[in-house]
Amino acid sequence: MDTVEPFLVTERLELRPFTDRDEGLLVELDGDPEVMRYLTGGRPTPPADVRGRVLPRLLHRYPCTGEPGFWAARERATGAFVGWFELRPLRDDSAEAVELGYRLRRAAWGRGYATEGSRALVDRAFTELGAERITADTMAVNAGSRRVMEKSGLTYVRTYFGDWPEAIDGSEHGEVEYALTRQEWERRRTARRPAFPG
Repeated sequence: MDTVEPFLVTERLELRPFTDRDEGLLVELDGDPEVMRYLTGGRPTPPADVRGRVLPRLLHRYPCTGEPGFWAARERATGAFVGWFELRPLRDDSAEAVELGYRLRRAAWGRGYATEGSRALVDRAFTELGAERITADTMAVNAGSRRVMEKSGLTYVRTYFGDWPEAIDGSEHGEVEYALTRQEWERRRTARRPAFPG
């Protein structure tokens, strides 16, 4: 049972900070070739890398918010670990620009969890963190992740080609960036409000 205070609660999910005890969950998540398909070409992350590189990154707290940039997600109904979400300042000293991301276990795919968690984090970024712009990136061929970004309110910005150390299947089509500004978010939120007669 988790004793860590949740960062965010949605209808079906609870997001909380990672702890050192989560190493095994991350080894399992990054050990699934399908989960890693658009990240490493399906190559699992070695447990030593999870311990020495991945977990410290997920535990890092950003001075500008006092919070980490990554959260472990679990189903509220069952307590099952579903993966993680990212809302990470691009700089340690400013939350003006933040990056949105997610990595979910295969068992959680197709259930709307990525969109549910991402939408809640978008709202949190603009209402509480003082963000002015949210950005998200994925491989151009990752249609599922692109759909989540669009459903979360982000729009396509550009396609770019990084100088990656290893080419993986689909990388020849490049990476895509999606983004949402505070101004766009506020305009849409205002448009969704019901109009009441005065």
